[in-house]
Order: sequence, then structure tokens, then C-alpha cells
Amino acid sequence: MTETTKIGIIGAGGRMGRMLIEAVHDNSATTLAAAIERSGSTLIGVDAGELAGIGALGVKLTDNLESVLTDIDVLIDFSLPDATEQNVQLCAKHKVAMVIGTTGLSESQEQALNDACLHIPVVYAGNYSTGVNLSLKLIEMAAKAFGETADIEVLEAHHKHKVDAPSGTAYMMADAAATARGQNLKEVAVYGREGQTGERTSGSIGIHAIRGGEIIGDHTVMFIADGEVVEITHRARVRMTFAAGAVRAAAWVVGQSNGRYDMQDVLGLKD
Repeated sequence: MTETTKIGIIGAGGRMGRMLIEAVHDNSATTLAAAIERSGSTLIGVDAGELAGIGALGVKLTDNLESVLTDIDVLIDFSLPDATEQNVQLCAKHKVAMVIGTTGLSESQEQALNDACLHIPVVYAGNYSTGVNLSLKLIEMAAKAFGETADIEVLEAHHKHKVDAPSGTAYMMADAAATARGQNLKEVAVYGREGQTGERTSGSIGIHAIRGGEIIGDHTVMFIADGEVVEITHRARVRMTFAAGAVRAAAWVVGQSNGRYDMQDVLGLKD
């Protein structure tokens, strides 16, 4: 019997964590080996499978990540930036691969991640859905084809509980367009508009965030040329899509060379 990839999950007691537990269970190439929750949680000691509604798995939630790192091949982390920074350092220390979906990292936290990638392989993506990553490829193609003959606007919508904006996926899409045109996104991005803004700057990329209700995640990139408009849109309908993609990435990253990867690498979409 082929040995499966042993996975640990950060934030196992949350909504995303429970879906990740289910996704690991549903993937024949992976096994849940550890489930970690914040210190003080009332869920510590609960069986992860029972928590996810799939039956007992014999893996109980713990608040001590370092104590289980020797039991896993890869850690999946969809938590908060400060927590992810600490987890990255621990995984680098213990040579455990990572799959990270945390958004909103600061520049120093990005640097900490890059430093860790010298010692372990890490998949870091703002979105783990196959559809989104196919969309990124289409955005790159459209941006190259239009060049600066089309204005680019990125619109994203998420549920009212999301705490960061714009979304990591919106950044990915805007960056894909900018890179394809030979631009640095930081130099051309415009976030929303208000007041007397003047005419639109040629080559700029607008990024806009909408928050409300229970929208899982909608993203549209508009290429607005004289006489025609091309829109590339992705709408997420179930969150399990992201969990299944992250588990797919976890099975892929184990055994890769040290370095930083994204979902494009996992799906084989890189040129």
C-alpha cells in the first residue's frame, strides 16, 4: 500500500479547518495526523473527525504545534498573519513543508516567509481553487494581448465578515495583469476612487472591494478597450473548493526542493 502524506491543520476548529479535515479525509493520498487549535479553546481534546462530522479519526485537537511537528509531513495554515509568522518559523526549524492560505501579510512577514523557504518547500497562494488559477492564466494572456491599449479594473466581492481588503485573490489577479505588461503593481495600483480624481492615469490598474452578506468570493477583471470590453470572472459557490485545492497542494509539495511555490506550480500551469 502506498504511504499517504501526513497532514497537520492549523485552526482545525474553525469553519475552514473543519472543511480541511473533511478534504484530507476524502483525498486518498492524504491522512490527517495533527489538528491544532488556539490555546484556551474549548475544543482542545475533541476528536477532529467528530468535529468535522465525518466520524472519529483518532486525532485530537491540541494547542501545541511544536509537539506534533515530528508527526506530520506538511502543515496547512489558513490563520492570521501574526500566527502564520510564528508557524513558519517553527516549521522551518523542524523541516516541515507548508501550505499557506493566510492573506494580509506585512512586508516583514513576507520576508520571514521568504527566509523560511530557504529551508523548506512552501506553497503560498491567495486562492487554492483550480478555476481561479486557470483565470490567472487567462488574465496573463489578455494583458499581453491588449498591452496598454486597454484599461484594467479588478473588482472583488466577499462576505461581510472578511477582515482584510482587497482580497489576496484580487492582488493575485492584478499582479498577473501587471507582470504580463511588464509593470510593478505597487507603482500602478489605484485602490478605489473618491472625489476629484482627475482623468484615469494610462497604465494604471484599479482594484475595488465589496463587502456584504455571505458572498463566498467573486472576482472580475475587466479589460476596457476602445470599442470592446473583455471580462474574466470567477465565482466561488462552495468553500470546499478551496479546502480540496489546499490538500492537493499539500500532497504535491512534500518532496519538492526548498523554495516558494504557488498553485500555478501545483497545477502545472507555469510556462
